[in-house]
Amino acid sequence: MVRHSRLQLQVLALYRQCLRVARSKPGAMEYVRSEFRKNADINKSEVMRIEHLLRRGQRQLESLQKPTTTGVGLFQKDDDSDQSSASEPPDLSDRR
Repeated sequence: MVRHSRLQLQVLALYRQCLRVARSKPGAMEYVRSEFRKNADINKSEVMRIEHLLRRGQRQLESLQKPTTTGVGLFQKDDDSDQSSASEPPDLSDRR
């Protein structure tokens, strides 16, 4: 059996709590899983970063547990947008 550190146990407990709360909120399950997967490759030696993310996760869990929170929405970058026009300055040659 693998022994986990105190910090690993806290992260796993937070993950389980988040999943339990997320069952009742539309879109929350995907959000919880994506956030934990995004940070799953953090090295165990980065204790300060893990503790920061743990505190952030606790605050997000508290927000998710509020009865006024009815779901989770995510913003996604649109890959089909024309980025060339957004990065180029506007043509001002016809202005007087």
